[in-house]
Amino acid sequence: MLVALGLGPGDSELITVRGARLLRTADKVFVPGEIARRIVLPYVDPELLDFPMTNDEDAITKAMERNSDRIAKYALNGTAVLGILGDPSFFSTYGRLYTILKQRYPSIECTVEPGISSITAFAAKMGVAVNSGLEVSDGSEKACRVLLKVRRPRETVEKLRKEGFKEFVLAERMYMDGEKIYGESDMPEVCDYMSVLFARR
Repeated sequence: MLVALGLGPGDSELITVRGARLLRTADKVFVPGEIARRIVLPYVDPELLDFPMTNDEDAITKAMERNSDRIAKYALNGTAVLGILGDPSFFSTYGRLYTILKQRYPSIECTVEPGISSITAFAAKMGVAVNSGLEVSDGSEKACRVLLKVRRPRETVEKLRKEGFKEFVLAERMYMDGEKIYGESDMPEVCDYMSVLFARR
């Protein structure tokens, strides 16, 4: 198994309780660079992976293949953890690594453990409160939208479809008792206040 673990925004003490446990109990922990290494050192001495900062797609692919092979040595018969700054699902190298790893080693189970991302941590550090709609971008084309507190998801999906969105996932009471994840085919008419709707064009 491979666990992609969010390490948070930079402080070792902002790793989640579950994240700290995974770091201490994994058969092997990998990180993509020195910053991530410093974050996890209070918990474990990790192995560094090479993720080249380049626009050379061939070099990136070869590095991902090498990293996949190194991770697979432990993930095939044990638990490997890949520590990622922030959250693995937001603007990270994990997405590309996951694709190549699953192509080369389809039997390896992969899961993601979230971390505190800069997208939320900035507000605490800057002393600002975000109480209205928020746009987050890395400068690329806006292809996704996240909506909170979606009480009438089916109606919301139909409105988003008219704007060109095609993929929809709803999480209701995530990480709580009564958690439910819905795809487009079983999108409910109404849902709990504690809900998040993800849409992609």
